[in-house]
Amino acid sequence: MKPPYKNLGRNHAPTAMELWRLMRTPKPKWSFRSSTQSFESPPTRVEGANLRVTFINHMTFLIQTQGKNLLTDPIWAQRCSPSQWVGPQRFAPPGLPLESLPPIDAILISHDHYDHLCLPTLKRISSAHDPEVFTGKGVGRTVRKSGLKTVHELEWWERAEWFDNGFIQACPAQHFSGRTPFDRNRTLWLSFWIQTPDVRLYFAGDTGMGPHFGLIHERLGAPDVSLLPIGAYKPLWFMSPVHMSPEEAIESHDILHSKESIATHFGTFALAMDSQDEPEQVLLEKKADRKFHTLKHGEWLQWPAPPVPE
Repeated sequence: MKPPYKNLGRNHAPTAMELWRLMRTPKPKWSFRSSTQSFESPPTRVEGANLRVTFINHMTFLIQTQGKNLLTDPIWAQRCSPSQWVGPQRFAPPGLPLESLPPIDAILISHDHYDHLCLPTLKRISSAHDPEVFTGKGVGRTVRKSGLKTVHELEWWERAEWFDNGFIQACPAQHFSGRTPFDRNRTLWLSFWIQTPDVRLYFAGDTGMGPHFGLIHERLGAPDVSLLPIGAYKPLWFMSPVHMSPEEAIESHDILHSKESIATHFGTFALAMDSQDEPEQVLLEKKADRKFHTLKHGEWLQWPAPPVPE
């Protein structure tokens, strides 16, 4: 593919009338919430077939398996913006201090929007860990401004052998890219498939509902765990091409035949017109008997489940 990149489904190109209508839509009030619950720090490594996933918040997860530590779309900054003085602010602290991270071997960056590619955060990670980075075509130029040097730019369906007898594969997403008014869709947005001999994990990145979920299941099978976004979806007439509602996240869980899923993209930054608790509440009401988890910031899940202390 060559830029400007396009989705497999709908492309997001709002008209001036839609933008005017969006500006007139009342925005719900969010409040800052500091966590009342703390969770144990992650281990330095998780070996073998074990998988541990820690939700930092927003789209940031710490994934630990086969002795490797990966981060997804890391952001510890107070604002997802070109400036730390203006722009969308954080309404919940990260569930884990950046200084408490174990050694980071790799970072997965789904696309170049400021709430997913945060240069102040990447600079801190670069100086402390110097991990490899996996991201979409064209995004490496921005990533390297952080000091990170080993950057793998991938096309949809391109695979990088990385784990012992495993790989990281770039998959499609239904979204768009750009960090200024002048570079829209000049870089590629991704979702990611992580596979080892024992684990299949899918990180959806930012995405609307689209045909890519069926294609991913057809090509790669059913994930053991999927990280699926549920927030920043209102108003539906404007957001649905690029963000999923909780109901659509449930539908994508079913299309993927995911054994379990974890919700992402809610409760941290007020990026749309859904209220602070709405995505999580709707998911809990609609998920029925599906194993679709909403974690508190800093909370983790592990497979196989650790033994219960006697």
